[in-house]
Amino acid sequence: MADDSNETPLEQPAGGSIEGNEASEETLQDEQGAQETELPKQVTEMPADMLAGDAESMDIMEMETQPPPTTADNFSVDAATPETEENELSITTNPHESGADVTEGPSEEREETAAITGTLEDIGEDEQQVPTEPQWESKAPTRLPRSTKVEQDLQQIGQKAQESDQKNLRDKESLADQESQNIQAGAEMSQEETGSLEAPITASSASAKEESLVSSATPGLLFEEDEHIKTHPISLSWAFGYNSHLPVYSLLDEENRVILYVSSHTAVIHDILRNRQYHLQGHSNSISCLCVSEDRRWIATADQGPDNLIIVWDAFSGIPVHTIFDSHPEDGVGAIAISQDAKYLVTLGAGKVQRVCIWKWTSPEEKPMWSVELQPAFGYQNYIVFNPKNHKELVSNSKTQVLFYLWDSSGLQYSAPHLTDRTFNKTVGFFSQSVFHFGNLQALTATSGGKLVVWDAVCPPSMPASLCVKPQNRKAIKLMYVQKDALTVLTASDRNFILSTLDATVLHVTAEGTKLDKLMEEAKEAVNAIACHPSQHLIAIGSHCGLLKVWDFVQTKYLISRIFMGASIQCLSYDPEGSFLAAGFTDGSVYILDSISLENDCKELKYSKGPVTQISFSHDSQYLATADEKYSVTVYKRILKNGERSWEHLAGLHSHYKPIRNIIFGVLLDSDQPRLLSLGEDRLLVEYDLGSSSKEYLAVLRRDRIEQRAVPMCLAWYPPFTPEAFILTANNQYKMKLYNATTKMCRKTLLGPTYGSPLEKIQILPAANSQDPQKRYLAYITKDKVGLQILPIDGNPHKSSAFICHPGGVSNLASSYDGCHVFTAGGNDCIVMKWEINVNALEAAVSLGGEDLIPFYNLLDGGRDGEFFRELEDYFYYAQLRSQGIDAMETRQVSTHIPLEEVPFVMRAMGFYPSEEKIEDMINEVKFSEYVHTGKQVTNINLGDFIKLYINHRPAFGLSMKEIQNAFQVLGYGTENGEIVINKGDLLQQLQCRGEHMTEEELAECLTTLLGMNPEGGRSELGICDHSGAAALMEEEIPEEITAEIFTADILGLPTPESDETETEKNYELTSSIESAES
Repeated sequence: MADDSNETPLEQPAGGSIEGNEASEETLQDEQGAQETELPKQVTEMPADMLAGDAESMDIMEMETQPPPTTADNFSVDAATPETEENELSITTNPHESGADVTEGPSEEREETAAITGTLEDIGEDEQQVPTEPQWESKAPTRLPRSTKVEQDLQQIGQKAQESDQKNLRDKESLADQESQNIQAGAEMSQEETGSLEAPITASSASAKEESLVSSATPGLLFEEDEHIKTHPISLSWAFGYNSHLPVYSLLDEENRVILYVSSHTAVIHDILRNRQYHLQGHSNSISCLCVSEDRRWIATADQGPDNLIIVWDAFSGIPVHTIFDSHPEDGVGAIAISQDAKYLVTLGAGKVQRVCIWKWTSPEEKPMWSVELQPAFGYQNYIVFNPKNHKELVSNSKTQVLFYLWDSSGLQYSAPHLTDRTFNKTVGFFSQSVFHFGNLQALTATSGGKLVVWDAVCPPSMPASLCVKPQNRKAIKLMYVQKDALTVLTASDRNFILSTLDATVLHVTAEGTKLDKLMEEAKEAVNAIACHPSQHLIAIGSHCGLLKVWDFVQTKYLISRIFMGASIQCLSYDPEGSFLAAGFTDGSVYILDSISLENDCKELKYSKGPVTQISFSHDSQYLATADEKYSVTVYKRILKNGERSWEHLAGLHSHYKPIRNIIFGVLLDSDQPRLLSLGEDRLLVEYDLGSSSKEYLAVLRRDRIEQRAVPMCLAWYPPFTPEAFILTANNQYKMKLYNATTKMCRKTLLGPTYGSPLEKIQILPAANSQDPQKRYLAYITKDKVGLQILPIDGNPHKSSAFICHPGGVSNLASSYDGCHVFTAGGNDCIVMKWEINVNALEAAVSLGGEDLIPFYNLLDGGRDGEFFRELEDYFYYAQLRSQGIDAMETRQVSTHIPLEEVPFVMRAMGFYPSEEKIEDMINEVKFSEYVHTGKQVTNINLGDFIKLYINHRPAFGLSMKEIQNAFQVLGYGTENGEIVINKGDLLQQLQCRGEHMTEEELAECLTTLLGMNPEGGRSELGICDHSGAAALMEEEIPEEITAEIFTADILGLPTPESDETETEKNYELTSSIESAES
């Protein structure tokens, strides 16, 4: 190893420090201990202050000794220290304010977690009371009020353990005297003291009736427990792949290869040899960083994004023992580390202005002990670590700056020592990681130039080195050349370790470095392509790196793989017979492979002009269709050539002018011939005539515009619940629609799942053999969730459930042939997740949600007993009077129904203003609802059916100001002051010429009513409306240039975001016309 230490620095390093506020009394005691010059022996197992109640686990775990320090030949440096001058910056900062009050945690074991947290808090308080001289008094710990059985047991265990502990320590008073002289900051007990606790704590635990799941946990317990009862409709069963940008940790070694890694928002504990996984689930965002304690007992995970969390887990039981909410509310956590004694966490914020926080996680305190903001000039700090010899020292680095920290009674201080290429007259490179040398007081930083920077404490010769360890005293004293390539990871270890590469390969390395075992090799680039075999428990997974793998997903066993060099797999599909596996690539090529060997069945087919996004086989495996990013559909046909079956290109067609969302094959109703449909964001549903198509000619049977304003997202063949065949679609306005498979008439509109984003893909799950044919289920994905829906769809929200699967975005969905599992691909997170389906749990949720109309009443403002429902009843009966004539003198015939002609008027009276096309859809939906069964049309509707119709057709989230502003962006123009406006003349012309045209009389009636000329409501019940004076009124009341705010507040009379929300709503009938004009 070359040595560059003898060069004299050409520049003087500059330092600085930032001081925090005063520390607590506990911190003052720790600081006194920090003044000692001799470092104590450290406990590498669970923190002693956390285990007063953890009796059984203390008995099982072996106490390890501190690893021997590395010799000076490894990293120790004896070099001349450059003389420098200090330029200190002192800034006082306040501790971080407490986060928001959150009543729910990320796990179902909240009571267990609360009990454990309370115990940790009390143990920490008891420890603070330990005097220097061992003068013990029996005193029950002070506890927060708890009501759980677990907490009571922990109190008994902890109290008995403390009494037994005190008795043993009194017997060893002289030993305690010696050890108390060597206490340093962060070392609360020596190994001798901790050893004396083992036997008495175990004895006391024997008398406890029940024990905490954490205190009784042992290594490997996760995989010894019986199968948990599935209580959710969808539960994570397996994670294929991991985040190769985060570290992989070894939790158990030698005969047990148990590793920890991150898959999206889940931390996975993977027993490699026994092929089992345990999932630590609690984050709603992708995990951004994690760390593991020295004894491998405690795992800390953190994420970035809204509602970010820090969760500390017990690695033995998988239980979350502590959760920190909103630790860095700006952007979440960018880096995290845990101290050697496992009592403290440090976090680095991910915001533009980063903040470093020190947490004592064993305390219930919701705010950090100390925090400090870093100057943006130091660059984005992406790595931080504790000094294993002293938890009050830390080091972090960005690509260009290393920072040293020290927290004590005066607060949290840090300095930024100066280092450039001129310091040693050598190229340094970018910094990657920094660590403390566990054998002396030095620190090391790896660089992209293949060098190590050695940092040491610089102090006067008369002062002991241990008293000189302050951030501002750290200086770069040496630059060592290690290798030509960049150093990306730097760690210190004397035991076997896990090596993870950016190429998504995990290796097990012995401490001597003589043996490498490959544990995992996964996709290193985006995974969008997944497909399930139609008759076997097989799933094919394709990646943008060209890796194609086939798994047995029941045994979770990798079977076969193939790498396509220089190619990116975008989509996959098995044929219905399971003989072929088709793969579409981003270069437009298509490979048809043997499904077993993955060998080519024919030569490469390359007829698409853009990346292939969709691929599908016909039911008889005679046709293959693809869709690409150039809005084209391409069809391939299987032919008999020279006595052998092969595939050839049939034809292609540029059939859409916006992205194609889906292509599906079906079967013609009157024959066994295949039919092909494609759906695009241009709102067109295109059906192709395969029978009339020929070489280079793809015939189109019909084109139907199926949406007026919404954008269709996906489609599927609806199960045959009735003799009428339907196509099911979902749009971006949270609506699901049923279209007649032949006429393409919209037969039903229903409220779909509303879980934050519209449905992206849907798939009807295959029916199980023992399943009721009228009980079918639909799996779906949204932007970041996977869900399950009970069929038939009726708008009942309790029939659907969804769970976060890929917070960064889910790209694809597949289901097993037996309908027991669904799979989701996370795209850029390189993860595929297997989800187990439990339909009984979803059926139970439906039962709890109520029967008949109860779920729909709950969707009305105020429910069944609210003012809105009573108003609806009044309008409903008033519609009966209208239909019989307002001025009629005959006896009224009051019934439970109203004529269909009155439906639009009642809808508008309730504040829902549908377009004419939507009105037609509603009328047709009711009119033909019983036609298949009775052959007759329905002419009226009762109140219950009207409520369902209203719930399913009204906007899922009402009308927002943003929608009106978007319409003005399309139809208007910008002014000098930056406003988007529409000219009055243009607005009137567009209302009469674009979208659903309004006649001059209709426009005059609407505007005069909205502007107050006809306060009675415009046209009277007799159908007479006076339009005189309408032109003068519009000239006077409507400005020449109309903004979205003027149109909303002054013309439509709707409350704007700045208006009082309690203001009475007014009519806004023109809104749907504006929206349809935009379309």
